[in-house]
Amino acid sequence: MTEQPQIIRRLGDIADQYDALFCDVWGVIHNGHQAFEASIWALEQFRANNGPVILITNSPRPSSQIPAQLDQIGVSHDCYDAIITSGDATRAALQARAPGAVYALGPDRDLYLYEGIDLQFTGLQDAGFISCTGLVDDHNETPADYDDLLAEAAALNLPMVCANPDIEVMIGSRRIWCGGALAIKYQQMGGDVLYAGKPHQPIYDLCFKALAEISGKRINRDKILAIGDGIGTDIKGAQAAGIDALFVATGIHVASVDEAGNIDGKKLFDELTQQKTRARFGAPGLIW
Repeated sequence: MTEQPQIIRRLGDIADQYDALFCDVWGVIHNGHQAFEASIWALEQFRANNGPVILITNSPRPSSQIPAQLDQIGVSHDCYDAIITSGDATRAALQARAPGAVYALGPDRDLYLYEGIDLQFTGLQDAGFISCTGLVDDHNETPADYDDLLAEAAALNLPMVCANPDIEVMIGSRRIWCGGALAIKYQQMGGDVLYAGKPHQPIYDLCFKALAEISGKRINRDKILAIGDGIGTDIKGAQAAGIDALFVATGIHVASVDEAGNIDGKKLFDELTQQKTRARFGAPGLIW
C-alpha cells in the first residue's frame, strides 16, 4: 500500500500496456447533464487501437436501459462494446429470493430492476427483505430522512439488498446521495446488507464474462485497466478484482486537482491510503 500512483496526462501514454478497459460512467464520461467529449474520444481511440471497452456502472437499472440514457446526454455508442450494471449483478440476488415479498426502496424510475422476477411489493411488516436502489427523491432528500424507516426495518431484522453501492454522485456541480448511503446507515443500525455492484465481486465476474465473449478469448487480468473516479468503488473494486486502476479526478474527488489543473499526487496518495487501496495511475481527467 506504499506505492504512489504514477501521475499521467493521457490514456494514450499507457494504452499499449493493456488489451481491454473497464470504465466507470458517471463522473468519468458524463456528469449527469452532459457528456465529456474528451473522455468519449479517448475510449473510441482505445477501441480502435487496443481492444474492447466495457462500461461498468453502479446504476441499479439493468444494462438494457442504459444506452438510451447515454444517448440523451450525447455519449456515443462508438466508445463502448458492452455495459454492465450493478442492477445486472443484483438481479441474481433478487431472483434467489423469489418468489417472495419485498419492500422496494427507491424511485419509480428504477422499477425496471424487478421486471421478470416473481417478487411482490409490500410494506415493511409483510416484507421478507428490502431492495434499495436509492432515495425516493434524491434531489431533495438526505439519508437522515430515512432514519425512522431504517430503524423499523432493523427492528424487524430485514436483510437489505443494495442495488447501488455508490454513496454519492455529482450531477453537474451538485452532490446527490445514492443507495449506498442508506445501506451504510442501515449497517450502522445493525442491519445486514448484501451488495453486488462495485467494489464487490459479482459485477466484475459479469465484466470478465462479457469481455471473454466479446474477445473470443480470455484476456489476462494484468492486461485489463479499470478507470474510475470513485476511490471506494472503482479503485478498491479494481484492486480486489486483480486489475490495474487509473484514477481520474473528474467526479467526486475533484479536490485532488489544483488550480492549474494538475493532479495533486500526494493528496491522491493520502486519499487512497486512507481507504486502504491503491491505484497504479492517476490523471486529472480522461483524455487520449
